[in-house]
Amino acid sequence: MVQKLGVTARKEALKKLPEWSDVEGRNAIKRSFKFKDFNEAFGFMCRCAMTAEKLDHHPEWFNV
Repeated sequence: MVQKLGVTARKEALKKLPEWSDVEGRNAIKRSFKFKDFNEAFGFMCRCAMTAEKLDHHPEWFNV
């Protein structure tokens, strides 16, 4: 299982992830993605889900 990063480690990791940001008040980071259509978005989510499952990581998804 993937271990959560502490505050210091998370802030250090974010220096290398310019498109990601800290979630205020939570032990989490976030990033927004935009896709040209539903199929592209859904394909991306499926690929991420397969990797997340292998890592025993369960990200929160929000669709707009």
